Amino acid sequence: MSEIIYSSTRNAEEKVTPSMAILKGLADDGGLYVPNRIPQLDVSLKDLAAMDYKQVAYEVMKLFLTDFTEEELKDCINKAYDSKFDTDVIAPLVKADGAYFLELFHGATIAFKDMALSILPHLLITSARKNNVKNDIVILTATSGDTGKAALAGFADVKGTKIIVFYPKNGVSPIQEKQMITQRGDNTYVVGIHGNFDDAQTGVKNMFNDKELEEELAAKGYQFSSANSINIGRLVPQIVYYVYAYTRLLGNGNEDKDDEIAGEITDSEKINVVVPTGNFGNILAAFYAKNMGLPIDKLICASNENKVLYDFFSTGTYDRNREFKLTSSPSMDILISSNLERLIYLIAGNDAAANATYMKSLSDSGKYEITADMKAQLEAFYGNFASESETASTIKRIYDNTGYIIDTHTSVAASVYKKYVSETGDDKKTVIASTASPFKFTRSVMDAIDKDKYDQMSDFELVDELSRIGNVAVPAAIEDIRTAPVLHDRVCDKTEMKAMVKGILGV
Repeated sequence: MSEIIYSSTRNAEEKVTPSMAILKGLADDGGLYVPNRIPQLDVSLKDLAAMDYKQVAYEVMKLFLTDFTEEELKDCINKAYDSKFDTDVIAPLVKADGAYFLELFHGATIAFKDMALSILPHLLITSARKNNVKNDIVILTATSGDTGKAALAGFADVKGTKIIVFYPKNGVSPIQEKQMITQRGDNTYVVGIHGNFDDAQTGVKNMFNDKELEEELAAKGYQFSSANSINIGRLVPQIVYYVYAYTRLLGNGNEDKDDEIAGEITDSEKINVVVPTGNFGNILAAFYAKNMGLPIDKLICASNENKVLYDFFSTGTYDRNREFKLTSSPSMDILISSNLERLIYLIAGNDAAANATYMKSLSDSGKYEITADMKAQLEAFYGNFASESETASTIKRIYDNTGYIIDTHTSVAASVYKKYVSETGDDKKTVIASTASPFKFTRSVMDAIDKDKYDQMSDFELVDELSRIGNVAVPAAIEDIRTAPVLHDRVCDKTEMKAMVKGILGV
């Protein structure tokens, strides 16, 4: 198998191995690491259909992480996809409302971030060993709600690491916040900032690019790495579940006759994929899967009222100069979709200099406009958005019609999917990425179903009621925080993030 090398989206000269790309997270010039080619699946879809999640993960990830030995990669996979997940299949597909919901929330923190953040600590520690790194790794990350808890859970008490998570103090759900501020682990630190997610993300990026801070950390035996979706150690594991979902729909002919999913498609039949999208990593993983040879036709990019991506796909102009809206789908309340840079690089002909110009324009003026030729290369994408009222009404409609309860982010995707079908008449089988458990956004979900009935209930009374009406057990992640003490109460201004990090690390 030929080796994959990663280079920066902003400097073609900066080239690293897969393990070094994972270790560094962000390139020295602020660019993101991209593979020199997207490898092709080398196992047939039928053969993959006979494999379990861990086996599929190995067959996909080995193609991108070519400097990992088989033993190293399988060890990482086996440690990640274990009893932390409440189902052996890891990512079940549920048929409802004319689509297939890919439930990516069965991990420790009941959101799709677990799919990658369960394995990232193991990939990172393995990468450090491979590159003879002696420093402690400081994971520095910004979260719009889900990444933070999933990263904290993944890295808690992992030897040789510390993790510092920044989140917008008033920009996450009560349950998301409670999950983070009750996190155990002597190496975990959580800080609320007065600002929004984009402020937190910008502050983190600035620290990664601060050479003086890097030297100060090194003198104390530390170096930064990232758990955000900009790290290819996050992106590569996300490709896996799209391949897995397709092969579950395909089936291998040996399934139980009661399995309503297997055999729904024929070999090489194209499907569509809908992804609720904020930072663009999750839908980019689906795009990579498509380019690996997975028969995906349309990539349907679903935005909430912060519809910067919808506007981009409609016009070819990315413009973050707009009002930032707090919505009921806070993990998508993002105006700077960092992973879009990897797509821009690709459609610019893998031209790092051209991409760097676009990113400089985004930094300086808050916007950039791609060429007509680049826009033509986005034919596989369809963008649309759902308003707050549409998001709520879709949750209610699907529950009333099917009894199936989805969270707000998944509802954004389901709403946009209906718009897509209405506009195009395209009735291909469709997988909707269900990115969070409804228990994570209980109040918004229950308000959507019947606000008058549930308005006076406490958050945890709503949890129990959701369990009852949805006929699903309360996840362990929620039970754990009912009585958990608050362990993290740091709050700072967005301008004080660097000082906070130095204080935590004693630098």
